[in-house]
Amino acid sequence: MSEYKPIREGQILTGALFNEPMRVETVREDGPSRWKVGLVGTQSERFRSVNLSSSDLQTLTILESIPTYNGDGKLLRLGIQAYSLGIAYEFDPYFGLSISRVDPLPHQLEAIYDYLLKLARVRFLLADDAGAGKTIMAGLLIRELKLRGLVERVLIVCPANLAFQWQRELKEKFDEKFMILKGYDIRDQFGMNQWLEQRQVLTSLDLAKREDILPGLGQVHWDLVIVDEAHRMSASDETHKTARYKLGELLRDSSDHLLLLTATPHKGDPVNFSLFLQLLDYDAYADVKSIREAMGRRKAPFYLRRTKEAMVYFPERQEDGTWIARKIFTKRIPHTVDFQIDGAEFDLYRDVTRFVKYQSTKAAAQGDDPRARAIGFLMSLYQRRLASSTHAMRRSLENRAKRLEVGLKRAQELARLVPPEIPDPEELEEMEEQEREKLEEILEAITLAGSAEQVREEIEELKRLAAQAQGVESCGAEAKLSRLKILLHQEGFFDQSDKRLLIFTEFKDTLDYLMGCLRNWGFRVGCIHGGMKAGFRDEPGTRLYTEQQFKDGAIQILAATEAAGEGINLQCCNVLFNYDIPWNPNRLEQRMGRIHRYGQHKDCLIFNFVATNTIEGRVLQRLLEKLQEIRDSLEDDSVFNVVGEILPAAHIERVLRDYYAGRLGDADLEDRLLRDVDEGRFRAICQNALEGLATKTLNLEMLIERRAKAQERRLVPETIARFLQDSAGYVSFTLKPISNLPHTFDPARTPGILRNYETQTDWKLPALSTKYPRISTDREIAEKNNLEWVTPGHPLLEALRRHDLNLAQEHLGQGACFYSLQHESPARLDFYRARVVDGLGQVIHERVFAVEIVDNDKCQMQDPGILGNFMPADAPQNPPPVALASKATAWLNEQALTPFLEEVRAERIHEIENIAEHVEFSLTELLQKADEEIGRAVSEVEQKVTGAEGRLAQAEARHAELLARRERRRQELGRQRALSLQGVERITSVLILPHPERETPEVRRLRPDFETEAVAMRIVIEHESAQGRQVYDVHEK
Repeated sequence: MSEYKPIREGQILTGALFNEPMRVETVREDGPSRWKVGLVGTQSERFRSVNLSSSDLQTLTILESIPTYNGDGKLLRLGIQAYSLGIAYEFDPYFGLSISRVDPLPHQLEAIYDYLLKLARVRFLLADDAGAGKTIMAGLLIRELKLRGLVERVLIVCPANLAFQWQRELKEKFDEKFMILKGYDIRDQFGMNQWLEQRQVLTSLDLAKREDILPGLGQVHWDLVIVDEAHRMSASDETHKTARYKLGELLRDSSDHLLLLTATPHKGDPVNFSLFLQLLDYDAYADVKSIREAMGRRKAPFYLRRTKEAMVYFPERQEDGTWIARKIFTKRIPHTVDFQIDGAEFDLYRDVTRFVKYQSTKAAAQGDDPRARAIGFLMSLYQRRLASSTHAMRRSLENRAKRLEVGLKRAQELARLVPPEIPDPEELEEMEEQEREKLEEILEAITLAGSAEQVREEIEELKRLAAQAQGVESCGAEAKLSRLKILLHQEGFFDQSDKRLLIFTEFKDTLDYLMGCLRNWGFRVGCIHGGMKAGFRDEPGTRLYTEQQFKDGAIQILAATEAAGEGINLQCCNVLFNYDIPWNPNRLEQRMGRIHRYGQHKDCLIFNFVATNTIEGRVLQRLLEKLQEIRDSLEDDSVFNVVGEILPAAHIERVLRDYYAGRLGDADLEDRLLRDVDEGRFRAICQNALEGLATKTLNLEMLIERRAKAQERRLVPETIARFLQDSAGYVSFTLKPISNLPHTFDPARTPGILRNYETQTDWKLPALSTKYPRISTDREIAEKNNLEWVTPGHPLLEALRRHDLNLAQEHLGQGACFYSLQHESPARLDFYRARVVDGLGQVIHERVFAVEIVDNDKCQMQDPGILGNFMPADAPQNPPPVALASKATAWLNEQALTPFLEEVRAERIHEIENIAEHVEFSLTELLQKADEEIGRAVSEVEQKVTGAEGRLAQAEARHAELLARRERRRQELGRQRALSLQGVERITSVLILPHPERETPEVRRLRPDFETEAVAMRIVIEHESAQGRQVYDVHEK
């Protein structure tokens, strides 16, 4: 065969046959005018073996691996910039943060950058106290993993009432768009799996757990799953797994990365906690002893919990020169606003309660009749409405009377009317406000009456009670409303129009009533309720518009239902009135969390309105007092966070239903309600040994140092703006600068050639817009002027970056020449890239290195961005000797690559060993138990016990399965430990020549004077530091 080879090892091939430039690794003849070629993608590092004919080669561009230095210097420099932008997270330790609209706190940075991103695979329980900013931490994780190309399909599972908050914050702060998938989305698309149709999905915990939903969800593999309020997926025990726990198992088995978020990770029970942690790693926590071992070491490999005491701001310089890190959370000061009802109002309470008890007792006597259950639910709801406001009670009485009158005309239908399935009380507490209102509307037409005459009697009673309520309203005799007005005077709201108040009620009717009263008293008022759509900040009548009006001061008093209980942040206000007390104690904590959170700088005042001479008011007041007593005794605010672990959400509802139905007397009511509200139970959770795993302090010194390093290395708006302008010039894309706004442009229509990149298989960003509005590379300018912020991770910048790489490929192969004002003699710059890869093939880190070589073959490292200091020039006819100097690969390997590998290895080994220790401990413990089980079974077989042989076979199978699991995990962890340098290659070479006019007077003054510069910098640093400012050296950026 002929030895002729049209291509050689080391050359680069580009063209329509490949979706990226390919480096030739091997070439051999494979028949006449055909060659078998081994290729490696310069971007993906994937190997391909292809057959190429001579006609194929004619369609390709072949780039030489030996530099000629006659490439276009501007394009080469743009190519290096484009490559570096693709891995910018390697240079900036907080890169995901620098391209997001957030200013995170120390504990958030520590969680993401010191824990999660160091894991080979994210399997983690983040259990910080409530208010720690979990959405920000999750958003940062999503952004960082996407920048590394590790995730594309993301699923977030959360309580239904938090979905909007997640969607909004991820869009506003990280420009991440998630679709909220609801039940009707799945029902309406029959024959299609909606989980497969979307890349980024938000859904509710209770939708995802449904038996009819799980099969479709189980067909999808997710790159990243995040579960909020994950403690709701806890199992009762090994043999009783809840539907939510089974959902957790499915998500564990169908995802690469899994992040669980909760403020209450355990119930003080190591066995239950072990089962919960098995949702992260079935092997590491397969036995409860692994939890106890972690408690002994005060560290678990998949778990991080920081208490509120550990959460602080970055230190600030005080007037006396000291630095203080202020705590994030201010004090929370509760007050009970007690009042008593009397006269006509008390008569109304007595009569409505008598009606409720009569109907409830009648329903209880009919057992499991669906209509009886409906009436039981409706009556307890009426009693809650009565406690809320007379107006809300009147509206319900009138509505039921009207519905029964309509039904009376079709008496036979009314008798046969079957109510919808009533959710259990816990599910009712999870329902969205509008769903509960619709359910109430349907149930108002249900009756237990056996005849038309009985229906008429009930209608008359309802009308009498409604008229009685109208009378109370008309004479203005409602005690709670009077107490509200007095309190508004006492707290200065009438005198201080800039003082803001958040007032909560359970019911829309009460909210409407309050709005009218507050307006009549002269207040600027607004409201948020479940019937409002999310909308936008500039769209009147929406939640976001109202929230923004409150923050801006256009609204002084914001009245809200539970729709605002979660997902809205109102740190601008520090006073909250609970006009009615929710029967679900968790709701109180959620309400307080709207104002008592990060960004609140004042102590929060909470006022709880309670009618002390009603049954409901008395027991709720006693519950609040008991919780406060326990909080004061334990000196721990987390008492309020874990109340849901002691009292189920519907506990009060169930107890009072039993009371109305006559199954519980007055004397037993308080005992039954408070039986479980015991200091010992709260202490068992709040001060349990498991809390020893919580981190009490932060390594602030290290975080401050790293933040300073990030500031030094951060991509500044000028750099991105210059890159955009340089790139646009090569694609006929006009970016018109906006004269009064720096780093801001009005772009023309997006060129079609850029939009082609979004069709590539590895494109993981949203599609490009046909025409972008005004854009800015400066975050502050973009936010202030409502502009599109373009930064790494934005589709427009990514398309330009990819286009630059393709254009620059030929010039990178040729190399280029530059003039330097600093150099006195010729030099060569070699640019290399290198990756650290583990045994599973996952790229752990990738970096660009620049090595400068001078005439005497002396080498030194340079910043990869150094080409910005030089001017492109034509290649000389007679290159200096340094142009032909040997590669600096050996020197680079010793000075940079080996230390790079060892740095990554040390970090990885630390994390892997921690995990491996738990896996080994847990599975070995289980194997010992399996051995004991085999021993017992063998003994029983020898004694010829019935069924012993079957038990022996099961025990031996269990032992074999455990051995296989241990070996499988050992091999997996071994591969994760096995790190190597791969893809080490020279990207390009650049010839640096002294500027030919560097000694002329005109050019000499342009040359840097390093001595003068150093003196000037020292003076500036000293001055700024004396003013208490932090100074970052970015003069080379």
